[in-house]
Amino acid sequence: MMDTESCKHQPVYFGVININIDERTIGSVDVWRCAVCKKRFCEEKQLGIEELAESVGMPKIAPDEKWAVSVCKLQRSKYRWKLVRLRESGYLVHECLDEHVVKLQIVNYAIKDDQHWSFLVDDHVNTAVEI
Repeated sequence: MMDTESCKHQPVYFGVININIDERTIGSVDVWRCAVCKKRFCEEKQLGIEELAESVGMPKIAPDEKWAVSVCKLQRSKYRWKLVRLRESGYLVHECLDEHVVKLQIVNYAIKDDQHWSFLVDDHVNTAVEI
């Protein structure tokens, strides 16, 4: 995939979202913003998980996507939430319990499912979200 962006991004720290369960922080999403074009970049930090992240550096996001956090109500472990890229509509593939893969419907940049939900990063910068 060729990089067609014209901006030579200059990311600066923009804020954080703390992810909490019972008022105890279990992770966070660091939000960075380009000082030139204002595009946002995010990094997931799950406390207690020592594996390397899927991508290193400033992850890219398509112009038609928004950063979001997906939450699985079925999970009871530290893997309960994940930083994701959501389109306005379509599907998100999610690995649920026992490595069971499910397709979650996306409507208006939000997961529509009884056992999963999501929130947009842009709506929660510098706050704590209770999951």
